Amino acid sequence: MARLSRMAPLIVLVVSFVGLELLSLLGWLGAPGAAWPLRGALAIMFLVTASAHWGRRRPDLMRMVPSRLRNPGPWVTLTGVLEILGAIALLLPVRGLVAAAALGLALLLVALFPANVRAARQHQTIGGRPVLPVAPRALLQLVFLAATLTVFFRML
Repeated sequence: MARLSRMAPLIVLVVSFVGLELLSLLGWLGAPGAAWPLRGALAIMFLVTASAHWGRRRPDLMRMVPSRLRNPGPWVTLTGVLEILGAIALLLPVRGLVAAAALGLALLLVALFPANVRAARQHQTIGGRPVLPVAPRALLQLVFLAATLTVFFRML
């Protein structure tokens, strides 16, 4: 069960995508070619991950921030706010804004990856559970990057 909780963002992304894709196939969701199911699934996933930035997991995220970035609290807050703003922008009906949000979220994933590597190498925990080792985390990060970049290129 602990392994599943560490995979929660991926599970949220996949389940949300499947559900939204079904709604799309039924004609209940957005225009064809607008990548609505993927946009919606990413928005839900980023809202879920952003929620950790203010809850009981906040101290764990603050420990992940590299020591050279003094005062980790504002960094954790900033990244959470960026995830929320990006998630909201993914759902707006403005192609250029959606593309910018998807690219921004992809860059955020890249920028935050070193913190995930640091946490894995230091055997840190989030919510009392060990973080994913580097290799599985890298694969997970590639999935998230592929999803955000897919939205980016579909919105150009």
